[in-house]
Amino acid sequence: MAGAGRKPNASLPSGSGTDGDVYAAMIARAKALIPRLRDRAASTEELRRLPPETERDLHDSGLFRIVQPKRVGGAELDYVALVDCADALGQADASAAWNFANLASHHWMLAMFDKRAQDLVWNRDPDTLIASSFIFPAGRARKVDGGYVLRGSWPFSSGVDSSEWNMLASVVSSDDEADGIEYRIFLLNRSDYRINDTWNATGLRGTGSNDVEVDDAFVAESMTVAVNDLAGGPTPGSAVNPNALYALPVFSLFPYVLSGVALGNAQACLDDYVDVARHRASTYNRAKLGDLQSTQIKIAEASAKIDAARLIMRSTCIEAMTDARRGHVPDIAVKTRLRRDGAYSVNLCTDAVSLLFAASGARGLFTSGVLQRQFRDAHAINSHIAFNFDAAGTNYGRVTLGLPSENLTL
Repeated sequence: MAGAGRKPNASLPSGSGTDGDVYAAMIARAKALIPRLRDRAASTEELRRLPPETERDLHDSGLFRIVQPKRVGGAELDYVALVDCADALGQADASAAWNFANLASHHWMLAMFDKRAQDLVWNRDPDTLIASSFIFPAGRARKVDGGYVLRGSWPFSSGVDSSEWNMLASVVSSDDEADGIEYRIFLLNRSDYRINDTWNATGLRGTGSNDVEVDDAFVAESMTVAVNDLAGGPTPGSAVNPNALYALPVFSLFPYVLSGVALGNAQACLDDYVDVARHRASTYNRAKLGDLQSTQIKIAEASAKIDAARLIMRSTCIEAMTDARRGHVPDIAVKTRLRRDGAYSVNLCTDAVSLLFAASGARGLFTSGVLQRQFRDAHAINSHIAFNFDAAGTNYGRVTLGLPSENLTL
């Protein structure tokens, strides 16, 4: 049942800004959840979705609402909060962090919709959760009087079982293909789609990223937003949400919604490896692992990759907020760089986990340990199209060489 783990949140701190008390409080709350989320990680995998008690914890902490507008009770923190909080939660359980980041980011996106859509959702319940699937070819919509008729079948809708709403991406059909392709996002209530239990995956097993199916649902115009309106600058929601947070280019920065999950997962893997190396001796020659040069080099290499990834992710988000505050919309060259760096930084995290997994020998093979889960989750995260460096790198190279971008969402 959607919202089964929800409790009303009455303790959001007030204030704003990356250096403010509210920011520090939210990071502290995320870190405070690490022990209990880590304890639940195995059962979360077994359940294949966000457990009700974890959903309650995230609601009670206010973390789901970190980038929701203040006017409806959200914290309205800077975009980098998504990276930092997912980093903290990812050190406990990548699946829980993945669902947190996805579901929190949809409050940010809803703030860019028409006010009528915002009011319909948030006036009913400002704590409500919104899932998504931004796979445009999965849907087909046609324009009708007052809105659109939508149909399709979308995979990978993370956290859908906990959600009352869903943002589904679709191509809008046109009688005249010469008009070009329109990409649009449709906000549907749970009553308008079916959930198909398909999520049996190797990694991120606890995210409940099931399929959703829609059969000719009518979606009012006000419950949709064109991708072109999310390319940076004013949006349909700007009149009521003027913060620069809601003027960011959505799909250019899309990788950073989730990249912090890879970062936290890699950091936890490194911390666990260091802890073992400090206290453990080799099974075969009883040499202390921490005294081995190979162990020391692996720690240096993995930590350098993780530190570099963190620097890329955070500086990119901070720079994007600075640009938005001065009313600057990045050009296509910058947008393709944002996508390139988002993919590359997550690839660095994946490399670090793979390196540490290989260095751990047979210890990493036991399903009773966390290392095998960290390895599986790292590669599951890296399989997301936003982190496919071949795709992001190719598009960056094309634009750098003066060719048109192939990413129609930018």
